Amino acid sequence: MAFEVHFRSATCGELTAKDIDREVTLSGWVNRRRDHGGLIFLDLRDRYGLTQVICDPERSREAHQIASEVRSEYVVQVKGLVKHRLPGTENTQLPTGEIEIVAQSIEILNYSRTTPFPINSDAIQVDEPLRLKYRYLDLRRPHMRDNIILRHRIVKEMRDYLDERGFLEIETPILMKSTPEGARDYLVPSRLYEGEFYALPQSPQQLKQLLMVAGLDRYFQIARCFRDEDQRADRQPEFTQLDVEMAFVSEEDVMGLIEDMLIKLIEKTTKKRIKQRPFPHLSFKEAMDRYGTDHPDLRFDLPLVEISDLAAAGTFGVFKSALSASGMVKGLKVPGGASYTRKEVDEITEFARTLGAKGLVQLAIQEGGTIKSPLTKFMAPEEVQAIVERLEGQPGDLLLFVADSAKVANDVLFRLRVKMAERLKQIDPEEMALCWVVDFPLFHYDEDLQRYDAEHNPFSGMDEAHIERLDSNPLDIRAKQYDIICNGFEVGGGSVRINVAELQRKVFSLMKMSDEQIQEQFGHMLEAFEYGAPPHGGIALGVDRLVMLFADEDNIREVIAFPKTQSAQDLLMGAPALVDDKQLNELHLQVRPQAQPKGERV
Repeated sequence: MAFEVHFRSATCGELTAKDIDREVTLSGWVNRRRDHGGLIFLDLRDRYGLTQVICDPERSREAHQIASEVRSEYVVQVKGLVKHRLPGTENTQLPTGEIEIVAQSIEILNYSRTTPFPINSDAIQVDEPLRLKYRYLDLRRPHMRDNIILRHRIVKEMRDYLDERGFLEIETPILMKSTPEGARDYLVPSRLYEGEFYALPQSPQQLKQLLMVAGLDRYFQIARCFRDEDQRADRQPEFTQLDVEMAFVSEEDVMGLIEDMLIKLIEKTTKKRIKQRPFPHLSFKEAMDRYGTDHPDLRFDLPLVEISDLAAAGTFGVFKSALSASGMVKGLKVPGGASYTRKEVDEITEFARTLGAKGLVQLAIQEGGTIKSPLTKFMAPEEVQAIVERLEGQPGDLLLFVADSAKVANDVLFRLRVKMAERLKQIDPEEMALCWVVDFPLFHYDEDLQRYDAEHNPFSGMDEAHIERLDSNPLDIRAKQYDIICNGFEVGGGSVRINVAELQRKVFSLMKMSDEQIQEQFGHMLEAFEYGAPPHGGIALGVDRLVMLFADEDNIREVIAFPKTQSAQDLLMGAPALVDDKQLNELHLQVRPQAQPKGERV
């Protein structure tokens, strides 16, 4: 312990055999009480660990009497001597397992009601709504405590790493202006300016670029960000980013910095293995073609293979229908899958249907080489064999195909690929497979809005040789964009930015923003670029997702101290909640009755 305080001279996790006969004062929570008919044992717990306390009536009747009254989660102070445990009673699983405290006195500092779920065991499953309602109790449990400590260590290592390389930690405002950045803003009404609103930042994107214009050429921030969008396992209404921006850099400079930092983070805070270093680089097209997603899990292979050209042969209606609608046919090889039962194949097919597929076309290669598939009725043997060879099928393999639009085929097979890897036990939980995805297109075309939209954000720079294509072929422009992927999760993304006002204005115009809209929403930024904006670029890493992966959790709520539910509710505080009319009046607001039913509350 770094320093002593009034209620304790040591923590419950630091005493060992070197402290024998030391007189100590411990304070903490009663993790467990055991009465052995005369001797009472208390396991005393704090954030740092657990120490056994023995209460012997022959040594201190008063301490024994108080020990007989305490219950789990009482807060107590114990004074006593550090002694060896009796031979054969040591606990090798605990750092303090060689010793115990012989109690001289015990004081109850506070009492506890019976907790709504057990605190002293992670083995007992507790419903998440109950855990979130009593999060302050949930955080006492070992695995939650360890997750929060791991998060602290990761953030500290990030800060130390960047500080050593000349970066400045600079805070940016939480109350900002609402600007279109891809997701719905959280709005904050102004009391002083009737009918006007602040917005909570989706990210500090514009501000960090303005810091580069200001000449503060290496910036970072552990930034709180807010997006009012539908929730999922790796998303929250409010989340934390490591936000980084640098001046006078190329894509390789930013990626090199972050790659080195992530390697050191993994080595210092986990026992996991990094599958490949330097991290492989995949183009956006290569990732989509081979894995069906721009955030592939590379801990296993199982590539996707397009066979649209081969599927055009024969008379198979499912393939013909998809191809005539400008779709594709794409497949996945499942090693050893030819032996799956009808029920197992039906379960896989139903899984694909839940993801949007109309079904799965199957081709099983029997051990003798015989092919069992509906394709054999509609295609010549050599045409079927060409498909088998394209997927490098071997006897015993099962080939699965989706025929649909490119979006549906890729999305279904990307998720099916992960499911089959889990089934085949090809995923090593102790491995970290990181990669960079690069060469993104600058734009995609939004059919609903009938306009070009930024693939990531409108501030991304572009290949200088492609700038002239803004007038002729905007969809054929390579963005200076890069995403960092870990075990199938996008954990960060960034770009080298546009730093010329007219080029930035041109991008906004292609997104069908009027001159008035551009000036209203981004005029401050464009004006700043006219005062000598240096070349600059940066990245933002999702702290919550990184900690989730480092901690082997499936949900970011497990690594956030006080998260919201899947439906964006705070069960502990009871938010969101109604406010009184006085507050609404001060903010010049009136609540209108909702035309549609509200979302269900947990």
